[in-house]
Amino acid sequence: MSVTQNIKGIFKELGNTKLVCVTKTVEPERINKAIRAGATVIGENRIQEFEDKCGDILPCEKHFIGHLQSNKAKKAVEYFDVIQSVDSIKIIENINSKAEDIAKIQNVFLQINIGNEPQKFGFKIDEVGEIIEYIHSLKNVKVKGLMCIPPFLSPEDTRPYFKKMKEIFDEMQQYNQDNIDIRELSMGMSNDYIVAIEEGATMVRIGSAIFGDRKY
Repeated sequence: MSVTQNIKGIFKELGNTKLVCVTKTVEPERINKAIRAGATVIGENRIQEFEDKCGDILPCEKHFIGHLQSNKAKKAVEYFDVIQSVDSIKIIENINSKAEDIAKIQNVFLQINIGNEPQKFGFKIDEVGEIIEYIHSLKNVKVKGLMCIPPFLSPEDTRPYFKKMKEIFDEMQQYNQDNIDIRELSMGMSNDYIVAIEEGATMVRIGSAIFGDRKY
């Protein structure tokens, strides 16, 4: 099926859930097909790759969804409307500093290591509240949501992780003031987005179900 057909099929399943088209390794021509078919948000994993192709992409909302290294924070702040993958205090302080340099309020999501997997990035579940309290002191970031990547399991087996993320999301509403405004719950990808939507995702990140398998 074509990118346009894939997008239209996914929109029928989303309801009110927002779609982030994951465009890692996808060339501008096909990204633009998705945008013309109704996609309004794209998600990129690599700063350098996005830098090379961003000039050829139609207007849209741009999210960074990959692991962000400290030395790439400046460019991430310059290029992206939202940085979804904030996974450490060091990174958010760096983002805040680079945003201050260009008089920008950078929207971010906090990445939660919902499966407590040592090989994955993200805040631990029991430290999220404390992290948010600290972020209140930062002037150039605004926390707009939470994000997770659950363990790679069958779709149904991811359900408990998504359910737990929704519980955390609901709990975090008590912190909403000033630069904390947690309204988005980004979870679910091509293999499990239906389950994520059922468990409360407000945003899903879909790549291969739109563009096909990545070619590295």
